[in-house]
Amino acid sequence: MKLRSNELLRRKIYMVVFRSDTPAGKLFDLVLLWLILFSILSVFLESVASIRQNYLSYIRAAEWFFTIIFTIEYILRIYSSRKPLKYIFSFLGLIDLIAFLPGYLSLFLTGGQYLVVVRAFRLLRVFRILKLSRFLYEGNILSTALKSSMHKIIVFILSVITLVTIIGTLMYIIEGDKSGFTSIPVSIYWAIVTITTVGYGDISPQTPMGQLLASILMIIGYGIIAVPTGIVSVEMARATEEAKEKCEYCQAPIYPRTAKFCSNCGKERPGEKQVFS
Repeated sequence: MKLRSNELLRRKIYMVVFRSDTPAGKLFDLVLLWLILFSILSVFLESVASIRQNYLSYIRAAEWFFTIIFTIEYILRIYSSRKPLKYIFSFLGLIDLIAFLPGYLSLFLTGGQYLVVVRAFRLLRVFRILKLSRFLYEGNILSTALKSSMHKIIVFILSVITLVTIIGTLMYIIEGDKSGFTSIPVSIYWAIVTITTVGYGDISPQTPMGQLLASILMIIGYGIIAVPTGIVSVEMARATEEAKEKCEYCQAPIYPRTAKFCSNCGKERPGEKQVFS
């Protein structure tokens, strides 16, 4: 009987902390989202000298509050997961661990000689922003699009590398040391800065031929920015179309497609069986 009640408790916790497509899970994620944002804000505020000097005790108190909350969340996720080790060593599991671990590590490194290490551990708290990835379901569409277009993008990047190598070499021959093009690597650096339309201005061509080549490279640069954007946009449109599925109750789009509940109305999808995993 006790075993049964523990299993039910684990299931209830699981439906809240892991299932963002349930009403309770939705509320849990919303609260967690704000906690993450406020915890990141506390890290930023602590880095400002004037604020740190006047409000350090309040910031530290808030930091320990967030550390304890994220510790409880981590324990609940391990307890309710059917495969705890898989969660612990997963990407999100490691991010959840990093979210609170620096706070505890700083307790064991309090000596003056460890101040730099302690500060480094505290700065690791900014990685809490990665916890937001569990709320970005649309990020899966972007991830799918990037994977699908990866081959085309690699070919495109290799083409750009070839182009800047050729242009850089030509500029080294045309301009030479007097204009700052002291070597082929330096000239290639200039070509990269120019083709990406950054234009630091630390090196610039002085001869008419060099200026003509630079002008052509600048014009090419605008087109180069648009090419990868177009490739990814096409793949994103395709991935979005493939992921479309509507709730039978409210007609809202369901994403991810494996969701058991509608994220809009919270109703269970017909024919879907709840699986505790």
